[in-house]
Amino acid sequence: MNHSSTEPNTRQSAASNMQAGAALLSASTITGDEVRNSQNENLGKIQDVMLDTADGKIRYVVLASGGFLGMGDRLFAVPWKALKLDKENHCFRLDVDVERLKNAPGFDKDEWPNMADPTWNSTVESYYDAR
Repeated sequence: MNHSSTEPNTRQSAASNMQAGAALLSASTITGDEVRNSQNENLGKIQDVMLDTADGKIRYVVLASGGFLGMGDRLFAVPWKALKLDKENHCFRLDVDVERLKNAPGFDKDEWPNMADPTWNSTVESYYDAR
């Protein structure tokens, strides 16, 4: 997450910023949050949020996984419906193991897929069982 020079260096996760009962978060608040599976393995961090402008809803988050210091990251479009907010542990949960994520439909940071393509959407949503 980019911070201006006037912002403090510390950053709290969206989960830690959520107030009891609150259901709205800004996209910039969840960018950079960790995504973990049920085994508490770190799957990556949310790099971006993809909005469906026709529905006015979040469609996907772009999950950056692997690499070091932003280099060599593999990106995955994870359907928003597949994620669960874990307020207690200050992260999001995705019910996949590390090996399944490695085999997920991913893409390179310089070659994003056409996320509006219905065939691509169907493939990704089926992979994460998020229809």
